[in-house]
Amino acid sequence: MRTICLPDVEAAERVGELPEGVRVLVWDATGDPPLGIEDVEFFVGRYIGKPASADALARMPRLQVLQLVSAGVDAWLPALPRGVTLCNGRGVHGASTAELAVAGMLAVLRRIPDAVAAQRRHAWQPRAADGLTGKHVLIIGAGDIGRRIAAAISPFDAESTLMARSARSGVLAIDALHDQLPLHEVVVLAVPHTPETHRLVDAEFLAAMRDGALLVNIARGAVVDTDALVAELARDRIRAYLDVTDPEPLPADHPLWDAPNVLITPHVGGGTAGWQQRAYTLVREQVERFLRGEPLVNVVT
Repeated sequence: MRTICLPDVEAAERVGELPEGVRVLVWDATGDPPLGIEDVEFFVGRYIGKPASADALARMPRLQVLQLVSAGVDAWLPALPRGVTLCNGRGVHGASTAELAVAGMLAVLRRIPDAVAAQRRHAWQPRAADGLTGKHVLIIGAGDIGRRIAAAISPFDAESTLMARSARSGVLAIDALHDQLPLHEVVVLAVPHTPETHRLVDAEFLAAMRDGALLVNIARGAVVDTDALVAELARDRIRAYLDVTDPEPLPADHPLWDAPNVLITPHVGGGTAGWQQRAYTLVREQVERFLRGEPLVNVVT
């Protein structure tokens, strides 16, 4: 008998019937675990809420795979047992996150927040606005989300430059970052949060951006030094669209809320209808690969 564990009943329903000889437990790594937890070999982490603790994962001494349905894994790394394979949800949220990145770009460039404010005042106030046409967009992160963003802005006649940790065909190395920043009107962050990307966007990074440039963060809040960003926004020199912040949730009295030229959404990049089915289709496929002894996809190294 092989044993897997899913975070809730809805997840079990979406995964559907598995091959004979597979036992499914339901536990989200909080509270008392169900009987048989010590036999779990494949555990699926919950999407919303705090990650599992090291103590919770230690209750599964036979654990071989920790599967997440989020693209980000950084919050789970401290508790990951040695020797356990970690897989993420790459592809589950890629389209919706790229969609939000482009929506945020357009909202800021076309001054949609100003139009909303004028509408609330019943004021008909046409304003000159910017757009994506002809813009040079630097996308830091050449994975699923970054490539989808590049594809999405192409019909607007925007020119994209992809950048990643190492150079490859069509992708620049991050070493060229400070040479590239002044050449682009829009800079998009689509990287995971790692020690290398922690506060990648610091005062020096922001100072290298051209006047009037737009920073888009749909990655993780801690990729940006928030204090440095607030200071630069206060100078009224650059603009920003942020779906993630540091800290998060953003406290009600944080100065970022009232900074000029910033649009903030509350980390909703992947939260569109249908994500659950995409996520648990991936989970089912991963479980079946695991049971057959086949290589898993989305392995985080």
